[in-house]
Amino acid sequence: MSFAPINIIAESINDSVPSTHELYEAGNIAGIRELAKIQDEKGGKYIDVNVGGRSADFFAGIIQEVQSATRKPLSIDTPDAALAEAALRVYDDSVGKAVLNSISPLRLEMFALYKIKPFRPILLISEQNTDGNAGACHTDAETFAAAKFLITEARKYGIANEDIIFDPGIAPIGTDSGGNLIRLISTLRMIQADKDFAGVHASVGLSNFTVMLPSKRQDGSLVKGPLESAFLTRAMPLGLDYVIGSVKRNYELLADDHPAMQCIDDCLKLSGYDTIKRVREFYKK
Repeated sequence: MSFAPINIIAESINDSVPSTHELYEAGNIAGIRELAKIQDEKGGKYIDVNVGGRSADFFAGIIQEVQSATRKPLSIDTPDAALAEAALRVYDDSVGKAVLNSISPLRLEMFALYKIKPFRPILLISEQNTDGNAGACHTDAETFAAAKFLITEARKYGIANEDIIFDPGIAPIGTDSGGNLIRLISTLRMIQADKDFAGVHASVGLSNFTVMLPSKRQDGSLVKGPLESAFLTRAMPLGLDYVIGSVKRNYELLADDHPAMQCIDDCLKLSGYDTIKRVREFYKK
């Protein structure tokens, strides 16, 4: 079993991370630069940068500071078009196009930023436009329809399939009574099977998958993320080739008889509370 290595969009420079929030609040820009350098050295393909609700000028300054510490391209992570514009205007694309995370069916105006500087969009297909309001996609059909809609919009701006990264959304497996994992995997299959999507990429915020779950004892030691690796083992052959995740995690492909694989495969067949029960059983063993 062998696939191309997963591309990690390194997640640590994000205001939602308490230690990074403290760096921002303290004005510790040297600490932010060091975070960028460490994630670069540990194999991040892109360095994600999110400053929360701070100003556009602050975001632009952080982009420049991070680029002074790494030659890896950045992921500009904001739902705010004004912040994204400020970041793109100062971004040095000699290292490669930035990723813009993310454009949803209700944030189509962000496509126009492509005229300022070309980027690789993460297209959020877990949301749909329902009479002008954001609504979650609950089925694979709804998620695939969002993907069809957004790829059509992207082409209006000359964005090639090879630059598009779809994010079908991932939910915590420990509380997945709504069949999110089944929806996600099925959507990846639908995208992979449609020739109109040839060459596109897919990504998820992988740390969300096991949030609040404990470490798992394995080979005599406590490790994080066996279910993350199991998910990747099933999703990567279906076109998932990026994750927003941690460079500290040892993501790996697992054999079919691995307990984490058996858990994931069972979850793909179960529904409702039975899914949660199966995850709990995995952590009891």
